[in-house]
Amino acid sequence: MFRRLANLWKSYLRSFSRISHVRWLLLGVVMGALSGLAAVGFFTGIEWLTTTLLHVHAGLTLPAPAGESLFEHLAPGPHRPWLIPLYLAGVGLITGLLVSRFIPESVRGGTDGTDAMINAFHNQAGLIRPRTFIIRGLTSILTISAGGSAGREGPISQIGAGLGSFIAQRLRMSPKERRLLLLAGAAGGLGAIFRAPLGGALTAIEVIYKEDFESEAILPSVLSSVVAYSIFTFFFGTEPIFGIPEFSFHSMAELPFYAVLALFCAGTGWLFVRTFEHLKHKVFLPLSGRIGITATMTVGGLGMGILGMVFPELLSGGYGWLELAIKNQLPLLTMMLIVFGKILATGVTIGSGLSGGMFAPALFIGGMSGGVVGQLANAWRPDIATQPGGYVLVGMAAFFAGVANAPIGPLIMVCELTQGYGLLAPLMLSSALCLVLGRKTSLYEHQVETKFDSPAHLDDATINILEGLQVQDVYTPGRVTALEEGTTLKALTDIIANTNELTFPVRNNNDEITGILGVEDVRKVIFEDCLFDLLVVGELAHKPATLKPEDNLYTALLKFVDTNYGQIPITSPSDDKEILGLLNREDVFKAYSDTLKKLKEEE
Repeated sequence: MFRRLANLWKSYLRSFSRISHVRWLLLGVVMGALSGLAAVGFFTGIEWLTTTLLHVHAGLTLPAPAGESLFEHLAPGPHRPWLIPLYLAGVGLITGLLVSRFIPESVRGGTDGTDAMINAFHNQAGLIRPRTFIIRGLTSILTISAGGSAGREGPISQIGAGLGSFIAQRLRMSPKERRLLLLAGAAGGLGAIFRAPLGGALTAIEVIYKEDFESEAILPSVLSSVVAYSIFTFFFGTEPIFGIPEFSFHSMAELPFYAVLALFCAGTGWLFVRTFEHLKHKVFLPLSGRIGITATMTVGGLGMGILGMVFPELLSGGYGWLELAIKNQLPLLTMMLIVFGKILATGVTIGSGLSGGMFAPALFIGGMSGGVVGQLANAWRPDIATQPGGYVLVGMAAFFAGVANAPIGPLIMVCELTQGYGLLAPLMLSSALCLVLGRKTSLYEHQVETKFDSPAHLDDATINILEGLQVQDVYTPGRVTALEEGTTLKALTDIIANTNELTFPVRNNNDEITGILGVEDVRKVIFEDCLFDLLVVGELAHKPATLKPEDNLYTALLKFVDTNYGQIPITSPSDDKEILGLLNREDVFKAYSDTLKKLKEEE
């Protein structure tokens, strides 16, 4: 029985190492479990601390969406809104001390946690230091709970991405694989915290580009998001964030109103991005150069606290106010004030360097922008615009599509939030228009146009050709002389003299390949008679390297670069001990050259 289990385990290990889909399936599940548990802890921390600080101690009764009322049973304390500036100034002080001491580079590292993830993907070979996502995650809890205008989606995507990077480093994965696992972790965090598994996965793989998406990351990202969502809903239930009525699209005559919504969202999106850029680069970064990072964050926290004390609708993520807008329970003037107030509040919070995400504020501003258009349309033509709350949902997706150049993920998210596709037509129209109108606007500083603009894909032209060619198409099959580890130098000279081979696999007593010996490795000692019976092949050989016939030539090229061997043995797919032939380094270059010439001729 134990032997059968051992053989089954070896079979799984072999599948994991050789079959790409099996490997990414397992890694996607692992990343989903980790990011899902991280999302549970992150969400619980924010909800508990927000209730404690704002509800119990500051005495504020802020609306909460139906799916996020964890501690609503706690009674509010006496009304003390003046505590909010003190809270946020203290959070700014703590964040500044931690950031300046341990991760000062993160101040200029991007717009928010999502942008930091994008930067790591493109420019840092998928590497995120653990201290970065741990500190930014914890300080995000403090910022959001104290009332800072920031969202939790950005931090959780950075936390998930950081966990993916950490696991990839422990498994010694290549930079390419590390980047994919980074995206899988981010997808898990987004899918869980937003309770939108498909939308979270698609957003993670498309937000890194303006006009492209990372197709290779689809499998692990979807699996990670589904597993993370399942874990999250195990603790908090499957109800969506918003408790809202069902919306549907009835008349083509309503499409012009949704086109106007897209125009309005494109305008508020431009204002949102430009205000943030001005506050960050023209106000807070110069200020930090004069008074330091810690003092600047303290000033930013104090400024946000004053705004929140005067206008509580600007505090934290604001999803409760969004739910009221969806239910058509907010006045038009209030929504207009919230749009411009939230733009300023988010710029002060995130622009000063405090931790948090831009995702939720973007959805909030977009939703309120949609609510403004919806109420105006309903007031003018109530027979056509019968559901002004639906404009809030469409505004959320359209606004984010415009500022983040990510139309598909947010669109799917809204469909998951409404648990239906009743608004699909206006969602598609408004998102497409916003995307076109906002093509020169990008919320995320490190977003690039396409794969070919990313340092992560600089070698794609070469890789794409070599990945389409297999070792079995170019290697030289035939008998290969293998050496035993105990073969003496004297016996080796006789073998070399009677063969034309330049590279010899080295075997141990179990016929396993334990090294590679090249003729150049014995050149310095081959005429040393005194060493003939003392020196053995095992002492001269270098590390082993083998390939399979089904391996692609890009894998072969990497092994040639790593080992600097002139030839590499090809072993049987079913038996690692059986050597089928040798692949010459020159064969790889010739195959690449011939294929390139053929492609040019076809053009």
